[in-house]
Order: sequence, then structure tokens, then C-alpha cells
Amino acid sequence: MDHLQSMRVFVRVADLGSFARAASAMDISNAVATRHVADLEGRLGTRLLNRTTRSLSLTESGQVYLERARQILDELEDVEQMVVARNHEPLGSLRIVAPVVFGLHNLAPVLQTYAQRYPKVVPDVTLVDRQVDLVEEGFDVGIVIARQVKSASIVTRRLTTGCMTVCATPAYLEKHGTPTRPEHLLEHPCLSLPSEYWGDERVFTGPEGEVRVRPQNVIIANNTEMLRQFALLGMGIAILPSYLIGNDTTRGQLVRLLGDYQLPQVEINVAYPSRRHLPAKVRTFIDHLVEHFSQTPNHQLGEQWIRDGRGRPVSAAPARYEHADEHATPAPRSRPIDGEMAPKLSKPSRTRGRVPAASPF
Repeated sequence: MDHLQSMRVFVRVADLGSFARAASAMDISNAVATRHVADLEGRLGTRLLNRTTRSLSLTESGQVYLERARQILDELEDVEQMVVARNHEPLGSLRIVAPVVFGLHNLAPVLQTYAQRYPKVVPDVTLVDRQVDLVEEGFDVGIVIARQVKSASIVTRRLTTGCMTVCATPAYLEKHGTPTRPEHLLEHPCLSLPSEYWGDERVFTGPEGEVRVRPQNVIIANNTEMLRQFALLGMGIAILPSYLIGNDTTRGQLVRLLGDYQLPQVEINVAYPSRRHLPAKVRTFIDHLVEHFSQTPNHQLGEQWIRDGRGRPVSAAPARYEHADEHATPAPRSRPIDGEMAPKLSKPSRTRGRVPAASPF
């Protein structure tokens, strides 16, 4: 029989001094209550109650057991209440993992407002440029920047859609001229990611359809923040995430180019281990992320960063916290756009939760 239930029955019998009253209070039969106590005595190898036709009394062993049983049941109730509270009230450590550059440029304002709203939650942020296993490494949520994500044990929710932007300093453009078509990039020194991330060609979509160019790279770096620094120094034309240069363009330090042309987009997702009952801290943080990215002004993330190719706002996906195997459809595998490391995603597995947080996009 259930050991804990037998313990509960014994405590109730001792408190009420009667099997019948204990059985009635616990909504079980008198015979079931008797069997629970008998099973407990059999397991312990000692009598806990002295029974007569008129009364019950505790044996010496029964008195000792009753005292400890009360403590155990009280502690169990406290633990259960604490867990229930955690699922209803956001509190405790919230482990977050994100790509380095994205985290440096985007997470601080999100966490500031979240911490103000939920002061009992302690954000624990890790910024990495490698593949991350959310489950094995104990992360609650991860920011994933890739065209698509595939993992059977991970649920993702879209935050926004990212675009790459061609840009340069006003001083550079004054000296070297302003390109107005993708082909004009061939006449300029370009600052670029390594070919393993995007290949050697850049594919633009514009009024005349698809245009492919192979820029003349003068500097190659696997970190977009470094490419941004090179661009600010006027060393050439760079292709950078719109969010990364939003403040630079607002201040006039960088100028967006080729506005009639679009480069391939990537999705910015929040990922979390699939489970039916998300802790309140995880659920509220995911909602807060979606709210932040849907309401953040354009100058903070870059106009293209939160709009589609036709200038329309990109809405976030509806909330979905169900189990991945039943409700989430994994997308086909693809290569992260940018990253100091860009390992392939692991094959779908019910016990693995790897996501490509390797992108310092």
C-alpha cells in the first residue's frame, strides 16, 4: 500500500482515537483504514497501537513514530505548497542563455523592466557563442537566432524577425560614393562574415527580382560587433543586423544603404525545454520578452528589425506553452546566419535540447 497514505491514516487514527472516525474524516472505509495501519506495522515490524474493544492507545514505538510522522507530513505539505507557489508566483533563479552580441545589445532593457515587475526572480544570464543544450546545462530559456530550429525536445516562440542591413559612415560615402544597386558593392571594400556563414555571395531581393553579388572583402570577421567597429572607422561597407546599428543610424554615424533591396531574414526566437506546466518565472519572462520586442521603438532595434520587407510591423506569435511533441512543429534544419561557432543542430531527440545559441548576430 501507499507508504505515505498509511502514515497519514495512522496519524489521523492517533489524533481522533478511533479507526471509524479517522476513516470517516478521510472518506475511506473502516476496513481500508485498518489495513493501512496493519500494513504500516508489518513494514516496521512492531505494534504502533494497542487495541481494545473500547479504546486505542499508542505504544512506545507508536508515540515515537507519531512524532516523526507529523514532522515528515508537515514538511511534505510545506514543500508541496512551495512548489505550487513557484508555479503561480514568479520567484527564484531564472537561467537565461543568449548569443554574446545580441545579449549585450538587447537583454539589459528587457531584464530591467522584468526585474522591476517581478522582484522575486533573480535573472542569471550566460552569454555564449557555442551550441547550448538547455536541458543538460540547466537553462530555463534561451535566445535562438537562426533561420530555423529543429529539436523535438525544445519549444520555440518567435520574438521578431531580423534583417541584415548594408551600411557605411557618411564620411566613407562622401569619399567613395553611395551604392544604389547591389552590383555597386563590387566597387567598394566590404566588411564581411566568413563564407561558412553566408557563403561567398550575397543574395538581394529587389524591384527587378533576385540579385546575386560577390563582394570584394577587405576584412573578414566572425563577430558582427567587430564588423560594426570597422564600419564606424570608415574602413568599408558592412552588412550588419539592423538592431546592432539602430542607435548608430539614429545618431547619423552610419547610413543605411540599398533600401529598395532586402537580404534574407532570420527569426529571433525564445526557446525553452518542453513541458506541460511551465514555472511562473519562465512563463512570465517569455511573455515579457514578446511584449518587449513587439513594443520596442524602432530606433532601439532598427526599423527593419521589427518590420517585414514591405514595412509592415511583424507581430509576435501567440502564446503556446504546450508540450512540444503534441503541439509544436519543429522546423527544418538550417545554418545560423552568424556566429563565432556555428555547429549543426543535433538530430531531434526526446532527451536532448540543443539550440544554436552560437550566433553573436
